[in-house]
Amino acid sequence: MLGLLIGALALGGGFVGARTFVRRRLRFVAAVRRPAAPLVAGLAATAVVLPIAALPIVTVGTAVAFGVGVASGVVSGRREPGA
Repeated sequence: MLGLLIGALALGGGFVGARTFVRRRLRFVAAVRRPAAPLVAGLAATAVVLPIAALPIVTVGTAVAFGVGVASGVVSGRREPGA
């Protein structure tokens, strides 16, 4: 049960962090508008968090959930605020 909670927190934290970063820091960067940008960001985030999966509570699923959260945060953040 604790592992599921950690996975949900990783998903939500990745989403909110990536969306905020894209909206504030990358709003004028053209590369974030490319279709592959969320995929690249999600894979990079998963690769960074994957070594933490050696801990007993954190699993590979948690790392993947974090990557999915980052990718969806990039998609959400690159939309125009009024759209």
